[in-house]
Amino acid sequence: MTNPTCTTNPACEPPARAGRREWTALGVLMLPLLLVSMDVSVLYFAIPSISADLEPSGTQQLWIFDIYAFVLAGLLMTMGSLGDRVGSRKLLLFGAAAFGTASLVAAYANSAETLIAARAVLGIGGATLMPSTMALVRTMFTDPGQRAKAIGLWSGVMTGGIALGSVMSGVLVEYFWWGSVFLVNLPAMALLLVLGPILLPESRNPAPGRFDLLGVPLSMAAVLPVIYGLKELTAEGPHTQYVLSITVGLFFAHLFVQRQRTAKSPLISPALFRGPGFTPAVVLNLVSAFGMMGSAYFTTQYIQSVLGKSALEAALWALLPSVLIGVAAPVTTQLVQKGANRAYVVTGGFVVAAAGFGLLTLAGTDSLWLVLAGAGVLASGIVTVMSQMMDLALGTVPVARAGAASALLETGTEFGGALGMAVLGSIGTAVYRDRIPSDAPAAAHETLGGALATAQQLPGDTGQALTTAAREAFTSGMHAAAIAGAVLLLGAAALAATALRRVRVRDTEAEKVLV
Repeated sequence: MTNPTCTTNPACEPPARAGRREWTALGVLMLPLLLVSMDVSVLYFAIPSISADLEPSGTQQLWIFDIYAFVLAGLLMTMGSLGDRVGSRKLLLFGAAAFGTASLVAAYANSAETLIAARAVLGIGGATLMPSTMALVRTMFTDPGQRAKAIGLWSGVMTGGIALGSVMSGVLVEYFWWGSVFLVNLPAMALLLVLGPILLPESRNPAPGRFDLLGVPLSMAAVLPVIYGLKELTAEGPHTQYVLSITVGLFFAHLFVQRQRTAKSPLISPALFRGPGFTPAVVLNLVSAFGMMGSAYFTTQYIQSVLGKSALEAALWALLPSVLIGVAAPVTTQLVQKGANRAYVVTGGFVVAAAGFGLLTLAGTDSLWLVLAGAGVLASGIVTVMSQMMDLALGTVPVARAGAASALLETGTEFGGALGMAVLGSIGTAVYRDRIPSDAPAAAHETLGGALATAQQLPGDTGQALTTAAREAFTSGMHAAAIAGAVLLLGAAALAATALRRVRVRDTEAEKVLV
């Protein structure tokens, strides 16, 4: 539909459409994005080899695995705001250099301390790459239809990379040494450093103001304790120190919000939330991550521990739902471009995802295809929502604030994922412990893994009986968590139908958001 103001205002012109150069640049951007998302899960199968070679302590092994995600989550808002100030392309190239260098150091690390440090730098690089790629997508694709397609591709690559990381790790460790899982990053980062200055435009805020130095530690103090506490609650249960960690994080989150309201040049401008639909987009995106990661917590354990698949077999089977992910985002984009109301599309996405949870409630202890179907349906619904929420959020903010906006979205995704694993994981664990036989050994009451390990040490029928009981108890826990997840997503569907019904966004409106 033609904008009526354009008929009377000769200065009003439709957004320029992207050409071959921009689409080629998008392809270049997808490579580092894929690798950054893969690095979240790339150590799944490499940890045993690393442990045998570097002999880390238990605490060091945890830090080798977790520090990447912690640093990434803690620095997203800082790097998004920094990119708006110094330029998203400049920050992207810096991040690529840091990511490539850290990958090389990690591959040839000769001590646990060196590997931990390298993984921390990888997290810093990842935190610069993720918001910068999205900000550049907003800059290169000013036509709403083309931008929606580009963001759909971005969402699919980001989601698929997490699943692909574990599989690639298993294959590389099978045929090479553990350092090879890091060396695969080097060609993509080198390509980005060569082609980035040629293909990518610069994107920065022309009047950014002074950088909010106080906001940086406040943002990290808000994010890291909460992510850490939620993660440990899932793994260890509701211990006091983890609840305290979340409480401390929420306290600093309050201070951070107050700082952003009063600072002259905040990291995250409150004006972003005045954009039409931006706040609902952030909230609904967070709920989507809750559902995605909460379901993954159960489906991965189900395939490996309930069905008895090897780690690599489980990772390969877990790739199948990604097929539906690759279809969902493009189809959704086409529906919206052909006139479908975004509110109804997002509502439908949540309903589809809830149906995926519904399929999980029907699974028995030998239901591979049903669980894969449920995971695929759920993931396709979630990606439908995420792609639309990212497009909506970026369409409501000016290009000058795209880095901060995308960083806020991605930080919300990290929170949502950790919260989903903690809440649904706690529900599943409570049901598991209730269903496990009361006379089972203490280790069997803690986790399914503990039960299976204990069963192997018991004689004949006794061990088999414990294995069967533990698998049935875990499946019952998955049913309860799936019911809770479905209820939450149906509630989100109702919220989307209400909050997004009247949201109509044009790029010209986005520029009215105060910067």
